[in-house]
Amino acid sequence: MAVIYMTQEGYNKILAEINYLESVKRPEISAQIAEARDKGDLSENAEYDAAKEAQGIMESKLALLKSQIANARLIDESRVNTDSVQIMNKVKIRNTANNQVMTYTLVSDSEANLKEGRISVNTPIAQGLMGKKVGDKVPIKVPSGMMTFEIMDISI
Repeated sequence: MAVIYMTQEGYNKILAEINYLESVKRPEISAQIAEARDKGDLSENAEYDAAKEAQGIMESKLALLKSQIANARLIDESRVNTDSVQIMNKVKIRNTANNQVMTYTLVSDSEANLKEGRISVNTPIAQGLMGKKVGDKVPIKVPSGMMTFEIMDISI
């Protein structure tokens, strides 16, 4: 797995989720499996099958989160500048076709949340904006075709 850049906040959030899965979910699922096993014949026990499947899903998620932590590189937010667009910048852009203004913060994949205006640096829009400066008009290929955005502001 490649290096994953993230903020201290994102790192702490993943650690908290790992802790929750290990200390709360894992014992809950183990108890469900034990309870289902006590009911007898496992070959036709849907509760047992469901609990084992839930255990597999939870363990996969736990392994993925641990892998992200192992490959994490924390971003020193004090060293982020606003001369040109980079990870951790808040970028205000205007769609030149319809004048719609949007503001996005460019973050790592693991911290992306569109509802909060946080998009991954690996999205087409973020990739197109990286390295550009205020005033630049940037044509970007998106799933619906080509769009041109003007960078109005870069902040932290």
